[in-house]
This record gives sequence, C-alpha cells and structure tokens, in this order.
Amino acid sequence: MPHIQARKNTVQVQIETPSALVASDVATGCVSPKTEAKIGPKKTPTMPLAKLATGIVGFDQLSHGGFPQHRTSLLIGGPGAGKTVFALQCLVNAALHHRAPGIFVAFEESPRQIIANGATFDWGLANLSAKKLFFMDAHLSPTLVKAGDFDLAGMLAMLVAKKQEIGAQWIVFDGIDVLLTLLQDPAAEMRELYRLRDWLDDNALTAIMTAKIEGRPVEAVHYGFLQFMVDCVVRFERRHEDRISVQTLQITKYRGSGYAAAEFPLSFGASGIEVGAATPAEIGHKASTERLSAGFDRLDVMLGGGVFRGSSTLITGVPGTSKTTLAGKFVEAACRRSERALFVSFDESAEQIVRNLSSVGIQLGLHLKSGLLRMYSARTEGISAEEQLIKINALIRDYQPRCMVIDPLTAIAKAGALGAARTVANRLIYMVKDANITLMVTALSESGETGDEATDLQISTIADTWIHLSYLVRSGERNRALTIVKSRGTSHSNQVRELVLSEAGPSLSDVYTAGGEVLMGTLRWEKEAEESAKKVRHRAEFDHKRRDLQFAEASTSAHIKALQLELERQRAELTLYSGEYDVRTASSSQRESEMRSRRGADAVQVSARKSTNGAAK
Repeated sequence: MPHIQARKNTVQVQIETPSALVASDVATGCVSPKTEAKIGPKKTPTMPLAKLATGIVGFDQLSHGGFPQHRTSLLIGGPGAGKTVFALQCLVNAALHHRAPGIFVAFEESPRQIIANGATFDWGLANLSAKKLFFMDAHLSPTLVKAGDFDLAGMLAMLVAKKQEIGAQWIVFDGIDVLLTLLQDPAAEMRELYRLRDWLDDNALTAIMTAKIEGRPVEAVHYGFLQFMVDCVVRFERRHEDRISVQTLQITKYRGSGYAAAEFPLSFGASGIEVGAATPAEIGHKASTERLSAGFDRLDVMLGGGVFRGSSTLITGVPGTSKTTLAGKFVEAACRRSERALFVSFDESAEQIVRNLSSVGIQLGLHLKSGLLRMYSARTEGISAEEQLIKINALIRDYQPRCMVIDPLTAIAKAGALGAARTVANRLIYMVKDANITLMVTALSESGETGDEATDLQISTIADTWIHLSYLVRSGERNRALTIVKSRGTSHSNQVRELVLSEAGPSLSDVYTAGGEVLMGTLRWEKEAEESAKKVRHRAEFDHKRRDLQFAEASTSAHIKALQLELERQRAELTLYSGEYDVRTASSSQRESEMRSRRGADAVQVSARKSTNGAAK
C-alpha cells in the first residue's frame, strides 16, 4: 500500500513492505484482528494541541483553552457582530497579562478609529506602547484606483521586520475580505491566500483573521478556501428574535481539538466581550448541612431550622404578596451575619427598593454603605435573557457574594422567546449553586387562582425550597398567606400562616382555626372578639353561681349554727332540770326522814340498825 506524505510543495511516495505495513497499521490504529492477535494491542501516546488563552470570559472554556498556538483562526460574521472587538481584545489580553506583543493589521478601518473604539473599554489601550501592540494602517481608500498586479509581498516584509523588532507572538488581519475584494480575480485571490498561509507558517505566529460574510455567498472562492486553510473557525451572528437583538458565537471548526459546538450568547460590557459558556453536564453541587436564617425566626421554624447553605429558595406569588419583602429580609439577615450579599432587581431601582423596604422595618441602606450589600438594577425591555445571564455572571465574579437575591427572575422572560428564558433561568440557578452561593429568587405566578402556584419559567422543580405567597379574600378584605410547598431535606410545616407586615418587619401569625377553617384578618379578629366576649359571659355566670353557692353555704352554716345553739339550749335546760330534780328528790327524802324522826325514835333506831347491818354485810 502506498503511503503519501506531503511536505510543503513536495510529495513523497513510499512503497512499504508487508512488515512495514504492519508497523504502519499499528501506528495508525488500523490493525486487523489477526495482526492484533499476533503482535498484541499497542497504545501510542497522544500530544495535546498547544493553545494560547484569549482571556475572553467564556470563550476559553468553550474552546477548551483558547486559540491554537502558531496557527491561524478565522472570525466570520456580519457587520457589528463583534469580530474586530474580539480580535483586538485577544491582543490586549496577551500583551497585558502574558507579556506577548502583537500586531494589528487594519484593512477596513484606520488604526486611529480602532484605538478610539477600543478606548471605550477598561483595557487601558492608550497606555500600551507600540512595542507591546503595534497597529499597521493597511486600510484602503474608496478612491483608490488599482493599476497592475497587486500582491502582499511588500506588506509581509514590513511585518517580518516589525515582528523581529518587538518580538510579536500574535497577529491580527482585520477585514481580510476587503483586501480580497480589491483583487477581483479568483486566481489572484488564491495566490495571495497561499502566500499569506505560507508566511504565517514560516513566522510561527498565532494569527487571527476577520472577514464579513453577510450579504455574500459563503461558497465564494476566497471565503470557502479561507475556512479550509485555517485551523479554527468562529462564526459571529447578530439577529432579531421577538424584536430583541441577539448576538451569538459558534465554533464551527477546530482541527485537533474538542470544543463546544453549540451556539452561545455574547455581550458587550465595560471589559469588552463576554461569552455565555455552557454549564457542565455533570451536576456536582455541594450538599451542606449548615443552616442559615431565611429572614426571621418564625419562618425558620416553619422551614425546620432555616435554609441550607448553598441551596436555592423560590418565592412565588401574584404581585403585592410581599415577595420582595421576604427577599429583603433574607439579605438583611445575611448582612447581619457579616456575609457579602448581592441583590439583583429587574425593572425597579435600588433606591426605590431601599425606601420601600424601610417602611416594613428592613434597613438595607446601612449595609450598602458598609459594603456588605451590593445592589444592581437592570431593565429587561430590549435585552435578551442570555445577555442578562452574562451580566449577572460578571457581577458574581466581581463581587463574590455568599448570599444572593434575584427579584423577580421571571422578568427576564419579558424580552425574547420564552423557551430561551426558561433555559437561562435553569442555567442561572445551577451556576449560582455551583459557586456555593445561597440563592433566593422571586417569581410571579400567572394568576391568583387557588392551587395555581406555577410560573412561566418552570423552575420550581430545581429549587430546593419553594415558598408560595397568596391572597385570602373574604368579607371585603385581602390578607396575605404563606405556605411552604416543599423544602428538600427538612421537616417543614404544612400549615397556611398569615403574613403580617408592620413597622417592626414581617411576621407570621399563630395558626387560628374555627370549625376546621383557617381565619385571617378581620374575620379572625371578629371571631377572637366573639370568643373573648363569650369567655367574659361565662366568667360572669360562673362568678354569679359561685356567689349563690357561697350564700347558700353561709345560710346553711347559719342555720346549722342556730340549730346547734338551740340544741345547746335544750341540753342546758335538760341539765338544769336534772339538777333541780335531784335537789327536789333529796329535799323530799330529807323532809320525810325528819318527819319520821320527829314522829318517833323507834323508826329512827330501826332505820339506823338497817344501815348498820347493810354496812356489815
């Protein structure tokens, strides 16, 4: 079997012997079962592709390390998609953070315009010397008249000299399509592209080319070959979805390396371009057993001790049910523990939130001044959900909070497609949990119907704790009710509690039922007043009966005492009568004896003898 080996402009053909064929098959991994049985399996070591990090947040993760070193990458897309900014940001990051000088060749804009545009970012571009970042003015004037053949030899010679002078490691050809358009000859285009490819190979530079493709067929000769000759192709796109401008980035080719092939959002911020990188496929959240206060004691009791560190809590409800109040109380509790907190609000300013929460005893102004709390407010109209995600990610990276609130998360669905908003909401919660940040988000319910607790974003399934707020409207009065739908890992309460707002802050009333029905507000007050009046009546009746009993007891006691006195009187009379009787009896016997004595001595003597005999016996 012939083995063809290409080396620049020469082709070598080698006819291999059977033994050489076996060796070649082993080296390429194409070994037949019989051959493998004879010589055994053999693994060849693989060398990873050398890459240079771009320093662009998100892109290095998608590309698994950045652009290929000493090779060429192509950025294609329509106007305004971010190609020039991306390329310039790569050069600035390399010069500032890796001490790798670069050259920027401008075919479309003048260097002065590019530097002025780059100065709007916080790169410090004006402070970079020409020995760190050199701009070559190669832009072509619209009035230029082409005469004769055109080639890049002169410009490339100048670039070699500049490369050696500053020790350049990066180079950018911005707007290569403008140069190719000038040639207006397919043969010349191919010739100059080959010349450029060979020059880059000889000078071992990490190169970036940018080219516009909008309005031109991708199959055009120079665009098709451009994508063929380079090692990495990144497509930039700007389009409108539901009247919202969406900017995306996609790696469509990367020789010798794996990469994330999906389409990812990008946004422009103070630090330039950021790319919304994909979240890892494997879920590896930490499961902490540490409990944190959800805001106040009674809510913590309902949650079985509070929320877990690094967990996510969802608060749902229709407008006005005090979702922001509970979120503010959670943030305040975090700041009181001296933990850094981030409060992200949509469509409401930070000052307005601080003012409103102060009316219910939640003072966030002091924590803002101390630096423990940072508040960020953003509009959702005209901004895609993907761009909001990138901005929130930048805030988290910059501030490093321990606790975080997003109020309301459902606001990101106002702009753009609902499906994209649902995806972003899920990615956001996973992203925050990956950073071990304790998160509380609020979400609007679609209606106040009983049992309708779901939200458009459908994030209740991934939230660890779900608190639902609702209204109970009865007898012309609206009262707030709180219930815990779920709380993973806790023995939470299943009771519906009334949420009461006052100057001292939010609180939960004790459960009060009447006939199996939970009463709140005025109905509860009326029922409590009725129960209180009934208790008063029962007390009065009891006191009256007690007094009647006491009177009866006193009357009975008096009657008994009177009877006892009567009995004593009768006993005294009986005793007196008995004494008088004895006296009368004694007196009668004495008189009889005296009478007998007076009447005769014999009778006296006889009586005396009887007495003497009785005594002797």
